[in-house]
Amino acid sequence: MHTINITGHHIDITPAIKDHVNEKLTKVSKLTDQITSVNVTLMKDSKEQKAEARVHLPGKEIFAAATSEERLFHAIDGMIDKLVRQVEKHKTKLNANTHKSVVAS
Repeated sequence: MHTINITGHHIDITPAIKDHVNEKLTKVSKLTDQITSVNVTLMKDSKEQKAEARVHLPGKEIFAAATSEERLFHAIDGMIDKLVRQVEKHKTKLNANTHKSVVAS
């Protein structure tokens, strides 16, 4: 299993926030077993909440961020959706490269 680091900037990381992030990250973890670590940063400004994540894969780092004017949980959900799309795209590229090398030999 990979390590998940959750940090807050101008925000306290409550157990509810931590559980929500961990629950949503399982969606990303199910896509690939090559994730080595995930760094999540949650921020709060006067007008909006922002969630950022960096997913570390062998030879690749995927970054996603999302903001919400209403709730931090909405920003987290948006960030997870972006991560899912990027990890799926990365897997597709890896599979395409693997198939090309097999066909060429």
